[in-house]
Amino acid sequence: MSTQRSGRAAITGIGVIAPNGQRTDAYWKSVREGLSVLDRITREGCGHMPLQVAGEVQGFDPSALIEDRFLVQTDRFSHFAMSAAALALDDAGLGSGDPAEPFSVGVVTAAGSGGGEFGQRELQKLWGQGSKFVGPYQSIAWFYAASTGQISIRGGFKGPCGVVASDEAGGLDSLAHAARAVRRGTDTMLVGAAEAPLAPYSMVCQLGYPELSTVAEPDRAYRPFTSSACGFVPAEGGALLVVEDERKARERGVPVRATLAGHAATFTSAARWAGSREGLARAIRGALDEAGCAPEEIDVVFADAMGVPEADRAEALAIGDALGEHGRRVPVTAPKTGIGRAYCAAPVLDTVAAVLAMEHGQVPPTPNVFDVCHDLDLVTERARPAELRTALVLSRGLMGSNAALVVRRGGESAR
Repeated sequence: MSTQRSGRAAITGIGVIAPNGQRTDAYWKSVREGLSVLDRITREGCGHMPLQVAGEVQGFDPSALIEDRFLVQTDRFSHFAMSAAALALDDAGLGSGDPAEPFSVGVVTAAGSGGGEFGQRELQKLWGQGSKFVGPYQSIAWFYAASTGQISIRGGFKGPCGVVASDEAGGLDSLAHAARAVRRGTDTMLVGAAEAPLAPYSMVCQLGYPELSTVAEPDRAYRPFTSSACGFVPAEGGALLVVEDERKARERGVPVRATLAGHAATFTSAARWAGSREGLARAIRGALDEAGCAPEEIDVVFADAMGVPEADRAEALAIGDALGEHGRRVPVTAPKTGIGRAYCAAPVLDTVAAVLAMEHGQVPPTPNVFDVCHDLDLVTERARPAELRTALVLSRGLMGSNAALVVRRGGESAR
């Protein structure tokens, strides 16, 4: 392991498998243009469900990036994660070969729904054909830790590995976990989240969420911060990032795309969205403190955007509480309204969008949203050119978790 360290955790690789793009450049093009890919759910066995609109990853071929021997023992959510990990490693210049120092590379993922599709298929075999027809991988493929395990096994990574199970905000918590591991001496961390919640079994489990939108028109189903807000729609897919010590990255000669500057998390009562105002505001202040960042230094906010009137109001007020008058002026965006909320993967995809927005100097718009009814400078319709040095990413979970992450553009330091 390296002995000379900067103390800053740098993002050097990005891999994305999302409904609007299966590579980072395709994802950014869609996000920048404000395209919405929400549509009626096409997955078999889902046509009769009250949930009718979602963000699906169409035409996904995991065999293009992952060997068959791993695919047969894993669920779709792990296929997303492993593919995104392969893309991130390639982007960071680390390739797919065995690492020279396997104990210097770790893996952390966040997960919510687990392997519902694989589990449903095997249970159908159990009840329809008998136990002899159930494969041995049923015992592991459904497990929320499967992606971390398979990524580490495939890559030969023996550093600190883990799974964050802290609700949707766990996506941001996983990034903080990776940043801490790097500061404590681990050279490289693969971190992120991927979800596949659109199998019939998984969808039935979600139907108990009162925040879920059952509107059948794709362009009306997910409109946070508006008078017509009616809940959120889910999405599948996700993103993995390579995080390493900034000095080590520069010694390797790879670009530092961004640094993870500050994070904080809180917990408030589940489904009592008014209470999330205080919890989210406290998380924002904590992230700013850790980053050594003044409120007015935040150049853009990537909102949680639940799509529930009470939750949207609480978030808008929390931004004002934490950022003061600057909270009314800072550009706010929620690109996820074009693809849906991918649970734990949603804030990781937002973090990717924040990094790309800072690289390209554009705040992406919030698709399908026009009549904003909160005191926010929400960017809609088209991307807004801006000098972006520091971004704030927000996330809340359905069970009461809140998290905030401050991300700085590559080359920026605390001012």
